[in-house]
Amino acid sequence: MNRSPGRSDDAAPGVGTVEEVLALVREHGGRVTSSRRLLLRALFDTPGHRTAEELAEEVQAQAPDVHLSTIYRNLDELERLGVVVHAHLGHGPATYHLAAGAHGHFVCEECGAMIEAPDELFQGLSQTARDRFDFEINPHHFAVLGRCRDCR
Repeated sequence: MNRSPGRSDDAAPGVGTVEEVLALVREHGGRVTSSRRLLLRALFDTPGHRTAEELAEEVQAQAPDVHLSTIYRNLDELERLGVVVHAHLGHGPATYHLAAGAHGHFVCEECGAMIEAPDELFQGLSQTARDRFDFEINPHHFAVLGRCRDCR
C-alpha cells in the first residue's frame, strides 16, 4: 500500500495528514507549534494506542524541552477537535489514538491482551441504553474487561 508521509489510514475524513490537522487547529484559533507538530507526527507515524507518557517520550527524543503537561494540553485540544480519542483500557493510564480509527475494546484481566472490537458489536447495547435508560454510551472511551481464550 502506498501512503504519503504523515498520512494515516486511521485519520478522520478531512484530517488525514499532519498538515490537514494543523489547518484544522488554525481554523479553530489554535497555534501551530513545534511540539504540536511533533506530537501529531508521532500519532500519525505509529498508529495505535499509546499513553501520553509514551507520546511525550517520542516527542522529547526530538525536543527534550517539551514537558508532559504540554503533551496533555495538546491531546486535550486534539480530542476537542475530534482528531484523537482517549480510552481507558483496564487499570492503566488512558491511551490515545486517532479518532477515525475509533473502536471498542476487550481487555483480558489476566494477561492484558487487548482485542479491538468493531463499533457494530456495540450497536445493540447502545440502542438498549438509549431506549431503556435514555443514556448514550461512548464505546470508544472504555474497555470491556474479561478473560481471553488463553486465560479462560
